[in-house]
Amino acid sequence: MRRIGKTDAPGVSPSRPALTPSYATFRPASEAASAAMRSNRAEGGKAERALRSAVWRQGLRFRTHVAELPGKPDLVFASRRLCVFCDGDFWHGRNWPVLRRQLQARANSEYWVPKIQRNLRRDRRQEAELRREGWTVLRFWETDVLRSPEAVARILRLAMSTEKPTPT
Repeated sequence: MRRIGKTDAPGVSPSRPALTPSYATFRPASEAASAAMRSNRAEGGKAERALRSAVWRQGLRFRTHVAELPGKPDLVFASRRLCVFCDGDFWHGRNWPVLRRQLQARANSEYWVPKIQRNLRRDRRQEAELRREGWTVLRFWETDVLRSPEAVARILRLAMSTEKPTPT
């Protein structure tokens, strides 16, 4: 297995490598792929914006990207202790067995397969942490949201009506 990070950086001992992976040895598959990567943002993708609009039209009010919560959920309904994530199909490994096989046949598979696997592990860890803290977590795939943001908003509205409010 390839060691990640640099061990010769100041403050990092050889016996304890840095936790940040280094992808310096990998080349982009194409200039178009590099441009696509640069255009990805941590907050407010197309599906998330569509969901926020639909939820707002349903009369539901929320906070976005609450940094104090694990994973910075896309929508947070604090009074109902409900967190919502709008997960990108690629980045969060929708239909992972099929996607994994596809990635293994492409350029930089040594980068992409571990990258998506780390994302999947991180998502599970953050969701478990939120649940331990008493939050209900709902996850939606971007293609489902883009297909029908209003249907997803109705699901959220129903979840809001069945969740118990936070005791005061």
